[in-house]
Amino acid sequence: MEHLQSNFSTLSFISTLKKPPLQQRTASFIYTSTFAATKCSGVHGMVRPLMTGDSASPFSYKEFIHFALEETKKYTDLTPSTLQENFSCLASLDGKTQLQMLAFESPKIRLLRSLSIEGSDGMQFKGTTLEHANHVISKLIRSQVLDFAVFPRPEFDLPIFCANFFTTATTNIVVLDLNPLHDVISQKDYKEKYYKRLIPHALDYAELLPWGGKITSESLKFFSPIVIWTKFSPCQDKHHALYSAFKDYLKSWLKLMDQASGETEIPQIIINLEWQHRYLTWRAEKDPGHLLLRRLVGETLAKEIIRGFLFNGVDDMGNKTFLDYFPEYKCDDGTINPKRSMIGKSFESRPWNARGEFISNTSS
Repeated sequence: MEHLQSNFSTLSFISTLKKPPLQQRTASFIYTSTFAATKCSGVHGMVRPLMTGDSASPFSYKEFIHFALEETKKYTDLTPSTLQENFSCLASLDGKTQLQMLAFESPKIRLLRSLSIEGSDGMQFKGTTLEHANHVISKLIRSQVLDFAVFPRPEFDLPIFCANFFTTATTNIVVLDLNPLHDVISQKDYKEKYYKRLIPHALDYAELLPWGGKITSESLKFFSPIVIWTKFSPCQDKHHALYSAFKDYLKSWLKLMDQASGETEIPQIIINLEWQHRYLTWRAEKDPGHLLLRRLVGETLAKEIIRGFLFNGVDDMGNKTFLDYFPEYKCDDGTINPKRSMIGKSFESRPWNARGEFISNTSS
C-alpha cells in the first residue's frame, strides 16, 4: 500500500512524536530590518476582552483567544511551542497594522496557534468568497483577522479545529469548522465517529449564521457537515452568535480530544500523518488569506509565516508536494495553476442535509 511506503523523514517524525520537530527558523522576525519592531504586552495583555457596544463597530477577537486558551487549559497542560521564539509580535511594512502570534503544544496537540491582525487606515481585504480573492471590499478605519487552529498529534485521527474570521467596517467573512482529517463524504465511519452527535447543534447555528455563498468542490473536501461558512454585515447579535459558536465548537473539539485514545500501530499513524500533511499542503498553497499577508509584510516574510507558523509541518511532515496530492493543478510548464477552482462545481447552498449526508445535486 502507498500509505505504508514510509520515507526517512516520515519515520524520523514518528520517532519523535512525543516531542514533535516544530521548525526552528533561522530568521528572527522581531529584529529584522524589514519590520518595524513592536512591543508585546504578553499573553495576558494581548487577550484582554475588547468588545465594543457599538453594533456598527468591529469587536475584538482577543476575547476569542482568551477563551480558547483558558478553556483548553481545563483539559490539558499547554506549554509554549518553540515557534514562539521566532513568531510573536510584528508590525506591517507601513507600521499601521499589528500582527500577534501565539503557539502552544500539549500531549495530544501538535500545535495550537493563533494569528490575530488589527489594522487601521489603509488596511484592506481582498476577496469576498473563499474561492476568489480578487477585489477590494473596503478601506476602513479598523480591521481585524483571526486565524486560529488546533492540530492534533499524528497518533490521533482527530479533526483539525479551524477558525478563520475576517472583519471590516462593512462585512464579516467567517469559516468555523472541525476540519476532517479524513474524507467524510466517502468514509462514513469517520463522519459517524466525530460529527453525528454535533450535527443537530450545528444546524441551529446554521440558521443564525446562514451559508455564505459558493464553495468549490476542492475546498469542500476539507470541510465537515458542521462547517459554518457565512458572511454578514457588522451586527452585535451576529457577533454574539459567532462568539457562542466559537466557544461551543471548541468545547466540542476539546471533549473529543479528551476522549481520544492514541494509535499505537505505525501504519495507522503514517496514514494520519499523510492526511494531515495533505491538509497543510493545500492550505499553504491555496488559502485566500495569503494575499493579505503578502501585502502587509512582503512576499518573503509572508511565506515564512505561512509555511513556518500557520501551516507548520508542511515542510517536515512528509515529502509529497502539492502537485503530488493535487495533480489537476499542474500546468503544462510544470508550475502550479494559481486558480482555486479546477474541477467540479460550486455549491451555492449548504450541501449537507439535516442528517449530515452530502447532497451532490445542490451544485451549480
